[in-house]
Amino acid sequence: MSLRPPPPRRTLAGSPFAPPERIPTAAEHVAVGDRVTHDRLGLGRVVRLVDDDKVVVDFGHEDGTVRAVSHVKLTKL
Repeated sequence: MSLRPPPPRRTLAGSPFAPPERIPTAAEHVAVGDRVTHDRLGLGRVVRLVDDDKVVVDFGHEDGTVRAVSHVKLTKL
């Protein structure tokens, strides 16, 4: 009789005990000049990377404003 270790336990996706997933930094996700989309703000172009989480995006609004948003909420096109 051989003693094998038990198989690894699976966790549910919404479990608070699941190991945290690694979220990529802004530089790994997008680059300056990339076209991106945001669910609420629409299409835009990355202007600058502020830090590991924030990205400055020009969404082409009439007043010329740019917004700093979290890179997690952006989808690269």
